[in-house]
Amino acid sequence: MFPFNIRVYGILINELGQVLLSDECRNGYAFTKFPGGGLEFGEGFKEALKREFQEELDLEIEAGELFYFNEFHQPSAFDARHQVHSFYYYVHTSDWRAVLTGDHIVPLSEEGEKNRWIDVDELKEEIFTFPIDKLVAEKLRKRV
Repeated sequence: MFPFNIRVYGILINELGQVLLSDECRNGYAFTKFPGGGLEFGEGFKEALKREFQEELDLEIEAGELFYFNEFHQPSAFDARHQVHSFYYYVHTSDWRAVLTGDHIVPLSEEGEKNRWIDVDELKEEIFTFPIDKLVAEKLRKRV
């Protein structure tokens, strides 16, 4: 059986027109993506997204409208035997200022994750590591 990896990500845009990004380093592999992660057994997409934002950012969010999902085959960057399907939702919170950000060097060299805000009109494919995120960034920049 061919393993599927279902991912769910949030597009959080603040009142300043900035979108939240996550810079991460896992097992020595650094990457930049939208906040979110993997769907766990028994979860719905929006439920998983709420859990991910709570776990990673200690932030309560409301998952809104679906922005994008990939309809093409995308092998996982971590295991090419796995196929990734990613779903991107707009998310909303009244507490976006509570997101901890700071100056950090990208790419991260230490294990963990850090967050940053970037102006939506400054989004570029090269900021992101994964192919689907690159596509979403371009679509988002053109839409806003």
